[in-house]
Amino acid sequence: MPTDYEHVLSRWTRTEHLLALAELEDLLTVTATFESWDFRWAYVMRYARDYRLSVEQRKVLLDSTLAETRAHHQFFVALYGGNRRWTDLTKPNSAWIVRLIDDKGNETAPDEIVSIPKPGPIERTYFRYASVWRQVFLVRFPTSSPSGPTIAPDAKFMGLRFAGAQGSEELHWDIR
Repeated sequence: MPTDYEHVLSRWTRTEHLLALAELEDLLTVTATFESWDFRWAYVMRYARDYRLSVEQRKVLLDSTLAETRAHHQFFVALYGGNRRWTDLTKPNSAWIVRLIDDKGNETAPDEIVSIPKPGPIERTYFRYASVWRQVFLVRFPTSSPSGPTIAPDAKFMGLRFAGAQGSEELHWDIR
């Protein structure tokens, strides 16, 4: 149901802060939503209601959106830190790298990081933490690699690791 969206958004969204207390500096604040199968389902139901899509339009959107979960683990990420240039994940000189991790030791680099330079009404409505103060990205990881699944089938949690010279922070999602 479209009303499930807020509950599902909350279930799949995490926030962490990496602070340097000695300098009282917010090095990195990151909020991310894992676009899981059930998150995408709830998103499409809400979007279809909001935009008054026909049953057929909703079905096409739902089918294509859910099919994407087989190829990629996708995250909607919004972050900020002390220096805006250093928090641009698409730049080679970014202060941070991001990796998909699990509790079995798997670590995977993203296939793609897409910058959303000016979050519009869709991003600001469906991901309330997206704002002009944060840089926003879609981060996609493969679901499998030549050595197997990027998240172990028996993993208890998976997450995102943001690491760099100033420290590291992890967001975790229980998957068991």
